[in-house]
Amino acid sequence: MKKAESKKKKIVLAYSGGLDTSIIIPWLKENYDYEVIAFAADLGQGDCDAKALTKKALATGASKCYVLDLRKEFLEDYVWPTVRAGAKYEGTYLLGTSFARPLIAKYQVLIAQKEGAVAVSHGATGKGNDQVRFELTYAALDPSLTVIAPWKDSKWNIHSREDAIDYATARKIPLAGISKKKIYSEDGNLWHLSHEGGILEQPELEHKYDMLKLTNTFEKAPNKPAYVTIGFEKGNPVSIDGKKMDSVALLEYLNKIGGENACGLLDIVENRLVGLKSRGVYETPGGSLLYKAHECLEQLVLDKDTLFEKQKMAMTYANLVYNGQWFTPVRQALDAFVTETQKVVTGSVTLKLYKGNIIPAGIKSPYSLYDMELGGFSDVEMYDQKDATGFIRCFGLPMKTRAILLGKKSNVDFGKVQKF
Repeated sequence: MKKAESKKKKIVLAYSGGLDTSIIIPWLKENYDYEVIAFAADLGQGDCDAKALTKKALATGASKCYVLDLRKEFLEDYVWPTVRAGAKYEGTYLLGTSFARPLIAKYQVLIAQKEGAVAVSHGATGKGNDQVRFELTYAALDPSLTVIAPWKDSKWNIHSREDAIDYATARKIPLAGISKKKIYSEDGNLWHLSHEGGILEQPELEHKYDMLKLTNTFEKAPNKPAYVTIGFEKGNPVSIDGKKMDSVALLEYLNKIGGENACGLLDIVENRLVGLKSRGVYETPGGSLLYKAHECLEQLVLDKDTLFEKQKMAMTYANLVYNGQWFTPVRQALDAFVTETQKVVTGSVTLKLYKGNIIPAGIKSPYSLYDMELGGFSDVEMYDQKDATGFIRCFGLPMKTRAILLGKKSNVDFGKVQKF
């Protein structure tokens, strides 16, 4: 009598149906003999058809495929907090890929626990940031799971996207329009769409904008401006042109109007966490409108010291998100600070959109700190201009004292003096 075959160990793969993760399913089966369970997160990337993804995953060797609609959680629990923080990586990047990965990895871990899986896997390369974001989340939520990262595995003999295309072709895996001539690497969700690879690997060359899907080029944008009014409650966007909307519908609308007017198109060279530089083109039309509107509203309602501290903290918050440190005490602590500041960030901001420009066209809030009379040029009872004399004397006292005591011995460089 034959001994019953031992049950295979299970692994949960973060699956998108794209080139890399499609070839990883058969690769895991061929090299580790795992039972592969695929998990795809619908974050609003537009092509997340549950039936099609499941059919493809099963056809390429997966035993099961989970497809979860996480759009609302993505926006309200990951995107909105980052917007409220004002976080932009290196002052420009709106973190579209960065805050998606912890959410995907969280549900990957939960599915692994539900299925009794011993391992998790992802398709991120050893050169990128996503490997860190996935693996830090695994470590934080379930350190007992084994991590299989094929691009860093000694058994992996695929060294380029061209190799990956050959591997997929040999196994008759559909490529969905990807070819060696059109080889851009894309990552999309409801918040943004990123493009890397191809000509973008040469920063000295201008690309043709042939990859854009969400955003018009400046040349193709309408010749007449468009207006949109965004309403906020405690820092969260809640309405468009006075109409209350849920988070998904709200961002979809902003993506449409922002994209039509070429807003949110970014071509940058950024510093990856692993130490190398990369060039990417990002389309974040709706997100760019939200950041601008939120910044305008904070300028109106936050006092000078609070705004100053919040702007400093925003850089730290951006680095944490970019570096995959979402599930950390420090990020939670920063959120507590941000939440306190947002208690007064309620109101509406009207934006004028014209060929990529996002121009403030009206800001209102019941918590406004702007006093028209006080901020104007006319004398008012609340502010005596003569008081500024004493203020400047006190404020400038250290500089005056230094000049009196040191004179020409001062080490302060006052620059060149032209003949006159």
